[in-house]
Amino acid sequence: MRTRTVVTLKLLLQLQALLFLIILSPTAISNESGSSYIADIGTQANLEGLERVKQALVAPPFLPKHQQTYSGKPRIIEMEMVIEEKEIEVETGVFVQAMTFNGSNPGPMMVVHEGDYVELTLKNPRTNVLAHNIDFHASTGALGGGALTLINPGEQVTLRFKADKPGTYVYHCAPSGIMIPYHVVSGMYGAIMILPKDGLKDNKGNLVHYDKAYYIGEQGWYIPQDEFGNYIRYPNVAAAMGDVLKVMKTLTPTHITFNGSKGALIGKNAMEANVGETVLFIHSQANEDSRIHLIGGHGDLVWPGGSFNNTPTVDRETWAVNGGEAVAALYTFKQPGIYAYLNHNLIEAFMLGGAAHVSVKGKWNNDLMEQVVKPGPIKN
Repeated sequence: MRTRTVVTLKLLLQLQALLFLIILSPTAISNESGSSYIADIGTQANLEGLERVKQALVAPPFLPKHQQTYSGKPRIIEMEMVIEEKEIEVETGVFVQAMTFNGSNPGPMMVVHEGDYVELTLKNPRTNVLAHNIDFHASTGALGGGALTLINPGEQVTLRFKADKPGTYVYHCAPSGIMIPYHVVSGMYGAIMILPKDGLKDNKGNLVHYDKAYYIGEQGWYIPQDEFGNYIRYPNVAAAMGDVLKVMKTLTPTHITFNGSKGALIGKNAMEANVGETVLFIHSQANEDSRIHLIGGHGDLVWPGGSFNNTPTVDRETWAVNGGEAVAALYTFKQPGIYAYLNHNLIEAFMLGGAAHVSVKGKWNNDLMEQVVKPGPIKN
């Protein structure tokens, strides 16, 4: 792999700050504390007496500990994320300069209930070189929070928003202008699940329970190559930007990964289940469209667009995940074996890396499928 260094950091920071100011002007104003708001405050949040709960975020494909139903008063769910610009090996010998929330691609899954308040403290360490923020598709106002959370290296910010729309949603960095797609295709996104207080419901309105839940983040990477076809390795995200933008304009990713690298959820890293268990799969794609298929299984229940307010569709063979959304699907495993969970653009799955495994243990059911005659010579 060839290594290339380009000195563009100062210019990038200046451009990023200028673009962000252009987006906010002239509607943004500052109050006495120096915080930027989109408009004068008309209603204050009434948080008196609400319980504060700290949620420990975990790396995908896992979800933080949570209840599937909740009957109490709204809570303030406190979370913390640290932005990390880091090198990731997406395939053996192929490296990208990634931007991440908490060091993983995708960023952690957050789980709250309808009516809760999400209170996130976001930190951008001095070791990073770019400014970052966060745009929650689940939130209302201020560019999804992006207008209130832009922080330079060495800064932190705390944002609170009300989780009032049940469903699964993407969050991502959105500094402004070309920096938005650059940060997103460099890995800087994640998802949040807002559960209905009375739990998930099937197409007939009955409560459904899941035994396990997994979060899969699909990522398209745009990795530059030199004149000999070798992938170029860069020292930091600023140095990589110019060449990566050229590849981005082709709209054709060189690699597609589930959870950060080829094979991240395959073999010994496969998701696990047992026959009879019901598994909730949450799949996000922050930029490109995808279509998900579980080979040997189905989507018993699928919530198109991720909205839990909508009636789920049933018995799906393949389901769409549009760029910029997260979609939830539920399946009860009936047979043991290795299931391929993949993007059913098979070129992207098998040639670019958009695939995972689910390893299921249990006893085989011949009533569902049976090999009647084993392979052998053709008989006359």
